Amino acid sequence: MEFRLTEAQRALITPVREMAQTRFRQRALRWMDGTFPWENIRDLASLGVLGMSVPEEYGGLGLPVFETALVLEELAKVCYPTAMAVLGEAGVQTRVIARYAPESIRSRILPQVVSGECILSICMTEPHAGTDVANYRTNAVLRGDRVVVNGVKTLISRAEEAGMFVVFTRIDGRPGREGIGCVLVERGTPGLAVTGSFHTMGGENLHEVRFEDVELPLENLVLREDGFRKLLSAFNTQRCLNPAISLGLAEGAFDEAVRYVRDRPVFGRPIADFQGVRWKLADMYKDIEAARGLLYRACWTADPFPDPFLAATAKVFCNEMAIRVTSEAVQLHGGFGFTDEYPVSRLYRGARYGSLGGGASETLRDLIGRRLAGEDPGPDGILGLGYF
Repeated sequence: MEFRLTEAQRALITPVREMAQTRFRQRALRWMDGTFPWENIRDLASLGVLGMSVPEEYGGLGLPVFETALVLEELAKVCYPTAMAVLGEAGVQTRVIARYAPESIRSRILPQVVSGECILSICMTEPHAGTDVANYRTNAVLRGDRVVVNGVKTLISRAEEAGMFVVFTRIDGRPGREGIGCVLVERGTPGLAVTGSFHTMGGENLHEVRFEDVELPLENLVLREDGFRKLLSAFNTQRCLNPAISLGLAEGAFDEAVRYVRDRPVFGRPIADFQGVRWKLADMYKDIEAARGLLYRACWTADPFPDPFLAATAKVFCNEMAIRVTSEAVQLHGGFGFTDEYPVSRLYRGARYGSLGGGASETLRDLIGRRLAGEDPGPDGILGLGYF
């Protein structure tokens, strides 16, 4: 087994890294007030990476989940709002359209995703239900050749910029998880409104989105039969891409911390000369590398979507690792780490989102535990689960 990036993978991420470490680093403070990083998005469109999840026939790169995670990791080292914006173009919403939407929608929307002209927004959480998908109340009713949608979604990313919303909704009032499907709603459709805004500690804005008698052509109902299972399979992609951002945030904070303790003198010598500081760095590094191994392994299982068990495991570990590492990076900076002048403050705030979005850590721990408690691995023990 060769645990090295290929030349093609290095060729993909090198220009992204160079762009992030120069242009994006200089601009990072601009986006902390909720301003959408359009300038960065246009730069990334020029590299073609906005089309990472778009099939080649629509102008995209058609990359696997692993390569997509590598790009997000590089962006997150410098700018959380930009990484999250790109996640909107490369995440589950793009893959739902590419895999399940009719050709008329794919051929029109996906090239605009590649060029950055169409930002996508996924609508899942409702005011009374987040992870509890079975209790969603947003409902799409079929009326002949039309679909009428009513409901409210909240904590929605990129709602003000989105050209299309990928909406998880109940179909014809059918109860439970089996009743969940997916509709596509384009900006400007009558009855669609962005009605609330929440500024987050990571810098980006989240929104409330309302659907009041939103009427759509039947082709916009992209998942109906067995919709929940298909959506959940696609959503496992998000459980690899979300922790890729967490990994990048931790790496960026670690790099900043190493530079700072090498250069900052205290009591007549660099902070890095103190054993307690070196031990902190050692713990931060081993946590990052352990997380990288879990995440990359989960990404490699994608065919086309990652294994849910490994994706959940990687997500929980990476999310919580990022909180620890970025927090230690702030600590090593002392009072300066608490200011906006040093990147570690921004990276720490961004890291706090990971364990909340894309499936809360508590929910995923239960998923992992039920799998371990409910499946007999046989005489091989953990090897019997089939991952080695």
